[in-house]
Order: sequence, then structure tokens, then C-alpha cells
Amino acid sequence: MKTLEEREWRPRAEAHERRVDAWVGPHLRRRQERETHPVEDFLFSYYSFRPAKLRRWHPGAGVVLLGAEGLGAEYVDVEGGQRLDTESLLDKRLAMVEWTARLLGATAGRTGQFGCFGMHEWAMVYRTDAVRHAKQPLRMAPQEVAAVVEARGVRCSHFDAFRFFTEAARPLNVLKPTRERQAEMEQPGCLHANMDLYKWAYKLSPLVPSELIADCFALAREIREVDMRASPYDLSALGYRPIPIETVAGRTEYAALQRGFAERAAPLRGRLLGVCEELMAIDAPA
Repeated sequence: MKTLEEREWRPRAEAHERRVDAWVGPHLRRRQERETHPVEDFLFSYYSFRPAKLRRWHPGAGVVLLGAEGLGAEYVDVEGGQRLDTESLLDKRLAMVEWTARLLGATAGRTGQFGCFGMHEWAMVYRTDAVRHAKQPLRMAPQEVAAVVEARGVRCSHFDAFRFFTEAARPLNVLKPTRERQAEMEQPGCLHANMDLYKWAYKLSPLVPSELIADCFALAREIREVDMRASPYDLSALGYRPIPIETVAGRTEYAALQRGFAERAAPLRGRLLGVCEELMAIDAPA
């Protein structure tokens, strides 16, 4: 059990809130004005972690906060302060911890693949009038989008991207990802697998330190920008230069960015896996 003096943990909590406010504040203003942003609002609309929960700081399991009181039902009183009620939380979350550890470990153990070139976003608008981001124009005519998809093919290993493919696009994917096969198919080069580190981190909150959740959010936010820049949507009016993956230069740029994200995601995946392993050790019989 680690102990933090009040002069240590309060500044950490305040720093976390300031960091998150830079993301949450503009989102809440847009929501109040009934505006949406396909990049900046995505992590709040696609994922289920509410802004208030992202903003709230937790130290993670096994930390006594000296001088703390009234931190809520997830905490218990101990001598001199409070700590998370880890045992009670694990009664409800252990299966999720174990599943997450399996997924993270399996993904980390694979070689990254960098040949998909972001075609998943193209497959989501392939031969359909019901595009997901209808307020955003496409960079080319629908028949040209279809021609790119058919010429390049699709090789998507991520189920939560694949499930948004149009019916016409699904047979074009050389892989057949399913929820049941997620742990055996995810690989560390995938933009969505690395973006989802944020999801796996917050799903274990408050057992995961909030700084780690925020680190995962920050990476996911950058990944989302590249994801949309490489899509067939035209976001130039919002200040985003497209990555034209229909060209050799665009594919080269995309693959380089993809490799960079994989390198940055690896230590985050390792940190999150370490938290899972520590939590499983707490629950293991002596």
C-alpha cells in the first residue's frame, strides 16, 4: 500500500483536472450550442465515459490519500485518510480485468501490420447514401470512392471498425473479425486498437490511475485526427489537410504515422497491462 501526503496528491488531482478541461470545455460548449465536430467530439460520443468522470481524479488501487475525506462510495476510511475500496470493486470488475489483460497481452505479443492504409473509413461509406458523417462532404464522388475501395481492397482486423462497414463492403474485407475472436485478431499496428486503449483504461476506472486514462485519451485524440484525415471525407474547412491514401505518397505518409502511433501506444499498453496484473494479484489466493 502506497501513501501520498495531501501536499502530493492534491496538486496531482488539480493538474489532471486542468489537463482534461482543455478537452472537455470546448466539447461542452459545442454540445450546449448543438454543434458537433467529427474529430474533437468523437471520443465523447463514440465512447461511453462521461466528461465529468474523465475529469475526476483517482490515484488507482493500493494508494492511501492522507487527509482525504468524503471522496465517495468507492472509497473507504483508513487511518489518516482514505483509499479505494479495491476489494469491493474487484468483486464486480475482476472478470473485466482478466479479459482486458488477455486482450492487451495478446495484442502486445504480435507484430504490427501497417498495410491497411485506413481503408476501414472508406468501407463505411462504400456504395451507400447513409454516410456516418453526413454533415461533412466527401473528397470525391461516391463512384470514385467505390473505385478506390475496389482497387485497394480492405484488410481490417478490428471488429468495432468492421461492424460499421456497409453491407456491400463487408465481403471485400479479407479478414472476418468477430467480437469472440477479438483477442486473437487485434494487432498493435491498428489505429483503432491503439485508440481503444482509452476504452480499456476507463472501463476499469477508478482502479486505473486517472493520469493513465488521460494519457490514453490524448493518444486516441491524435489518432482520431489521422483516422479522419485519411478518410474520404473533406475536412479542409475545419483545418485538416487530407492524407490521400488513394496515392502512393498518401499511403506512405499514413503508414509512417501508423508506425509512430504503434510505438507510442506500446508503453501505454504495457502500463495498463501492468495495472491489470497487479489487480489480479490482489485477488489471487494467498
